[in-house]
Amino acid sequence: MDQDQDVGDECRRVLNNIFGFSDYRPGQKIAIDALMAGQNVLAVMPTGSGKSICFQVPALVRGGLTVVVSPLVALMGDQVAALKLAGVAADAINSSRDRSENVDAWRRAASGATRLLYMSPERLMTGAMLKALAGLDVTLIAIDEAHCISQWGPAFRPEYADLRRLRDIFPDVPIVALTATADEVTREDISKQLFAGNAKTFVLGFDRPNIKLTVEMKQSWKSQMLSFIEQHVGESGIVYCLSRKKTEETAAYLAERGVLALPYHAGMERPARDIIQDRFMAEAGVVIVATIAFGMGIDKPDVRFVFHADLPGSIEAYYQEIGRAGRDDQPAESHMLYGLDDIRMRRMFIEQEDADDSRKRREHHRLDALLGYCEAPACRRRVLLNYFGEATAACGNCDVCVNPVELVLGNKEGKQALSAILGTGQRFGTMHIIDVLRGANTAKIVSAGHDRLSTFGVSAEHSKNEWRSLMRQLVASGFLRLDISGFGGLSITKKGQRLLQDEEDFRFRKETMRPDKPAGRRASKGAALAGLTGHDAEMFIVLKALRLSIAKERGVPAYVVFSDKTLAEIASQRPGNKKEFGAINGVGKVKQNDFAAPFLEAIAEFSSGSQAPETA
Repeated sequence: MDQDQDVGDECRRVLNNIFGFSDYRPGQKIAIDALMAGQNVLAVMPTGSGKSICFQVPALVRGGLTVVVSPLVALMGDQVAALKLAGVAADAINSSRDRSENVDAWRRAASGATRLLYMSPERLMTGAMLKALAGLDVTLIAIDEAHCISQWGPAFRPEYADLRRLRDIFPDVPIVALTATADEVTREDISKQLFAGNAKTFVLGFDRPNIKLTVEMKQSWKSQMLSFIEQHVGESGIVYCLSRKKTEETAAYLAERGVLALPYHAGMERPARDIIQDRFMAEAGVVIVATIAFGMGIDKPDVRFVFHADLPGSIEAYYQEIGRAGRDDQPAESHMLYGLDDIRMRRMFIEQEDADDSRKRREHHRLDALLGYCEAPACRRRVLLNYFGEATAACGNCDVCVNPVELVLGNKEGKQALSAILGTGQRFGTMHIIDVLRGANTAKIVSAGHDRLSTFGVSAEHSKNEWRSLMRQLVASGFLRLDISGFGGLSITKKGQRLLQDEEDFRFRKETMRPDKPAGRRASKGAALAGLTGHDAEMFIVLKALRLSIAKERGVPAYVVFSDKTLAEIASQRPGNKKEFGAINGVGKVKQNDFAAPFLEAIAEFSSGSQAPETA
């Protein structure tokens, strides 16, 4: 047996014995193999796909110390707790812990007792910490939420930029960067910043097919929100609002109408935020009403919906926020409201940002792309995935697929726009092209000689706003490509060329404010019980109560003990002994030893018809 086979076998043993998984999920093995071969890796994988396994398995097989860079204290705490429950020596050094706790954590790491050490970028990139780590056996560095390093991305964080020095400080240590949110421009920048281009890039895909996508024009937003949430009674969800004030008012509005709704925003005191987050993680049916301060690193598997009461800032932000729903792979729903005031506010925020003109320009382009998604004439998922460079067929699980909008044949307008773009050299932005089409005598048009084009003034009957919508829909439908990283220039795709040659039709939404057809009500107990019926469903409820009791006793979120998917398998398989319990997917050796007895007892009591014990 060759060395590669030995390493592969050892990785599988760790996957099975420590983490309790019988096989890899898509994308995990190729990333792990590259890291085990000493290569740098950029892994772009959808939320809930198991990114952490990509560095946790190599960390344990390679030995030595793995340093994990994480942006949030809450995320560090949950991951460390989950690893310790699985029997892994993990620790964190961060500002939320007492100095004595941090000192003890460092001593354990320095002694070689710790396998994974979690730190924020600010804590890691100090001279003293880097010098101290250089004296240890660091064998792997993992950077979570790596999109934060890219100056091209909307979530750029200056403290992340300093991480580019790691490749020089630890030249022989492989680095893995992980993210769920990075378009092609952002991916290229991450690779350049962190690895100087010397990395294997794996893009698993961005599709989350279990999340239904719905967008609605804002009319009476409170009524629209309440109507939606009433379809999810007893389910956990997140409502995103644009401002702190609106967050608190919305939570109060929902609470007055019987919804267990709690506000969360960065202006609240840290202890109050922690209490609310803990309730959301531990209790069923809690709805968090939040600004974007809530969410990153929140790994609650059974969030059944995300509702945007206001327009997000970009497709990347939207994708990341809806990714907090349905991490258990069960059906979930994303519903977004948007209106003219939202667009105006977002434009104003961009202009008020302390940034140079090039960044502001990119953010306007990103907002345009999001508006194109909102106005999508066909499958929303196709538009969303196309933005990230991924092609797909119509999904059948978005409002446009389920309830198609009335479309108008727009070949004339489409060909006019594409001809103007072609005539101006495929390098000008939307507003310049609109000015050409409407015959505006601007200095820019006259100096470029574009007033002499055959397309100059051919479509003055359409207003600027109508043309903006048409251009966004041409981009969203794949006829045009928008250069987000540059000056927002529009270029014609192969599909657009076919439109010019009368080989393709362009159909557009003339009226975005259409009557909404009410969605059917779902079973209130939701998708966590999907596939379980009768006694198996009852068994599942008993096991959830037991899991919650164990989680409270150990001071960890319930999903850290076992995921809903693992509980569902236990409920349906009904293991009768410790060995059978250990064969359940998600039950590693340590959890088999720690939890087999109480779970087997609960199964036996239930199966014999005994009354399940009540929980606090």
